[in-house]
Amino acid sequence: MKKWIALAVLIVALLAGYVAAGPFLTVRAIRAAVKEGNTGELSKHVDFAAIRLSLKAQVDDYMVRRAGPDAQSSLFGSLGLSLASGVAGTAVDAIATPIGIGAVLEGRKLFKRFDGGGGNRDAYAQVPPAEPLKNLSYRFESPSRFTATVNNADGDPVVFVLTRDGLSWTVTDVRLPLDKMLP
Repeated sequence: MKKWIALAVLIVALLAGYVAAGPFLTVRAIRAAVKEGNTGELSKHVDFAAIRLSLKAQVDDYMVRRAGPDAQSSLFGSLGLSLASGVAGTAVDAIATPIGIGAVLEGRKLFKRFDGGGGNRDAYAQVPPAEPLKNLSYRFESPSRFTATVNNADGDPVVFVLTRDGLSWTVTDVRLPLDKMLP
């Protein structure tokens, strides 16, 4: 009888250890996928639909706060916000892809090709991969929510939120420092 109890305790301890190590294993797999440029493997660990919704909500909130109450209450202001939201949605759709998330994970600037900072380089040339997820800080927010924070090229924190579904962990949210990224 004591052997069965000891076996049950051992199984529960191993399962708890695996669940606790899960986000670290997921971050390691994501790091390897980004480093290798393997978008298929990256897609296994990232919920792009959830990230797209989250980023659109963040950008819309940022634009509404920047516009202020006067723009929100006027007809032309609300029309302008609606148009800006559509344009921003297109940019978010470009970011919420394996290549866009890979760039964020590497700490690269997202809009490098559009800001004129590329010099005479070919806009479509392959960018050598940086060390993905370099200098991460980790934190469990709950038993099923984990955050990993990395600094982007400007030193601003980008937070990746991993959530647990059963025994597996996936990135479901990316919190960008929009106040410092956008004008």
